[in-house]
Amino acid sequence: MRDYRDAKVMARTLREELAAKGLTVAHSETLEIVARQFGLANWNIFSARIERDVAPPEAAAFEPAVPIVRIFDVAKAHEFYLGFLGFKVDWEHRYGENFPLYTQVSRGGLRLHLSEHAGDATPGGTVVVYMKGIHALHRELSARDYRYMKPGLEDEGTRLEVTVIDPFGNRIRFMELKDG
Repeated sequence: MRDYRDAKVMARTLREELAAKGLTVAHSETLEIVARQFGLANWNIFSARIERDVAPPEAAAFEPAVPIVRIFDVAKAHEFYLGFLGFKVDWEHRYGENFPLYTQVSRGGLRLHLSEHAGDATPGGTVVVYMKGIHALHRELSARDYRYMKPGLEDEGTRLEVTVIDPFGNRIRFMELKDG
């Protein structure tokens, strides 16, 4: 059975069948007809999709990890992650009324998933975040004067660190590597 990857063969078969009935149609026109049969505007769009789908797989490419952080109270989580750390809510999900929250918060290129679901993550975990501009982050967090957290800026020899602990015992270690 043929599928969209056989589009050129299908176009050639169409042209040959029409020619056998005395109808002359250019091969390019049969390619356009086949593309429209698959719901695409023209052969160029269809051809690009075919090439993308049949191209040999590339080497594995990883994107930044998105840690899941266990939370127990949405208001406290928002106070800490949005108010203190300056994240924004990207999306929220609940299976229905009165169900646990699963949400993504982000700041710059950093994304975290916060979950009230039991089993998604273990409270008390640590997330390591490599970054640039740790002095600016430290000044920003100090200026917010969050009543439950006054993080310091620690010199660990090869790196600088600002560690914060959320209301649920999860640590985020912001790290900036020193030059040389």
